[in-house]
Amino acid sequence: MTIREFPPGFLWGAAAAAYQIEGAVHADGRTPSIWDTFVTVPGAILHGDTADVACEHYERMPQDVALMKRLGLASYRFSLAWPRVCPDGGALNPAGLDFYRRLTDELLDTGITPFPTLYHWDLPQALEDRGGWTNRDTAYRFLDYAMAVHDALGDRIDSWTTLNEPWCSAFMGYTGGGHAPGRQEGVAGVVAAHHLLLGHGLFVDAFRGRGGTADRGKTVGITLNPTVADPFDPSREEDVDAARRLDGFHNRVFLDPLFHGKYPDDLESDTDGMLFDAKPWQDFVLDGDLELISRPLDFLGVNFYHGDVPAALPYDAQPGELLGSRIEHSSRPRQSPYPGAGMVFPRTGRPTTDRDWEIDPVAFTRLLVRLKDVYDAPPVYITENGVMACDVVEDGAVHDTARQRFIEQHLHAMLDAMDRGVDVRGYFVWSFMDNFEWSYGFAHRFGLVHVDYDTQVRTPKDSALWFSRLAAQNRLPVA
Repeated sequence: MTIREFPPGFLWGAAAAAYQIEGAVHADGRTPSIWDTFVTVPGAILHGDTADVACEHYERMPQDVALMKRLGLASYRFSLAWPRVCPDGGALNPAGLDFYRRLTDELLDTGITPFPTLYHWDLPQALEDRGGWTNRDTAYRFLDYAMAVHDALGDRIDSWTTLNEPWCSAFMGYTGGGHAPGRQEGVAGVVAAHHLLLGHGLFVDAFRGRGGTADRGKTVGITLNPTVADPFDPSREEDVDAARRLDGFHNRVFLDPLFHGKYPDDLESDTDGMLFDAKPWQDFVLDGDLELISRPLDFLGVNFYHGDVPAALPYDAQPGELLGSRIEHSSRPRQSPYPGAGMVFPRTGRPTTDRDWEIDPVAFTRLLVRLKDVYDAPPVYITENGVMACDVVEDGAVHDTARQRFIEQHLHAMLDAMDRGVDVRGYFVWSFMDNFEWSYGFAHRFGLVHVDYDTQVRTPKDSALWFSRLAAQNRLPVA
């Protein structure tokens, strides 16, 4: 049997996010986030399916960390809840911050490296009431919150991620309306994207000012969810252009300012005539912003689940010929998260997950190589990769062979990219345990660990036991 080896010191871990697992939404001074509000709006995708309890991680954290230790995780990627640390986006709340002090200490005491994300979509509702990420002031409030966290934990945490998937925050939140705060305001998504990047840049600048450099063992990065955009019909000019637009609004709107210090030229032409607050989005980009945004990073987090194969509208197809994950399950109409002309995602014939996402590990390799070749990306961590499956407990076990197969395929694809010179330093499964999922509530499961939401019993799935052995051996057999 052929064996593929990972580099010495390769970081194996699993990921989760505060809103999805913590519960305790009213405990210790926490105030509402935009997700607490969004899930109660009639017509929202998750109306009535709240995360008030979630996985009770806020109360069960020591036991959960002990389970991570038993499974051999070397690192845990978690997020901090802004409304818990700085309620309403205001002053520091010591009681809320203390939870993350205890979590950090618990991880370190068990030999697990904390890998925190400062923002995983749970904006304080009070800041949204003042405009949210379309308000430039939110970037400065993010800096205040982030530096308060760094003040408290910077002596024990070495690696910091500013934002998780700002595409979802900006375009799903402010253009498409499918995620909190549920606004459908066209080019507002680009304005929100800029202010998210500004908040990122402000923290990086302050972090560097405090001596946060890799040669001192302190690193900072950002996590994106870039896609591979292939036209459904390469001979159809409209589909080729749809793929270009998707790449611009999904990938290059973040990658170009971060690594090239500018926004793509075609982003400007694609939004020509679109206004937010009676102004083009370019008016929200002030002198000095791009210099902050493009400050060099120590690592890039990459989340990957699938590529995208768009077809331009109009497209003559029956609904069953389109990928179901693109059809929002809601009584409230949705707009495309891409400003301007819409697009659809026809089936290509590839196998799909239970969530109806197409499985394309080759696209993962292509994406990682592109980040190296086009953007000269810094070292990469795969901060999310995994699969939703309809898992059930049978005789005390969960036989989730599809999850193991998916992860294995993508690890091979990642190794293919590493063979082509991509510097990948670690891999985090999404997710550590089943939890509240942003578009499907608790009905769909991504976890290595099964959670019975009625009893809160945790059951490691077969994939968790397999992943534990893989991480310990640091090598992957070739079937």
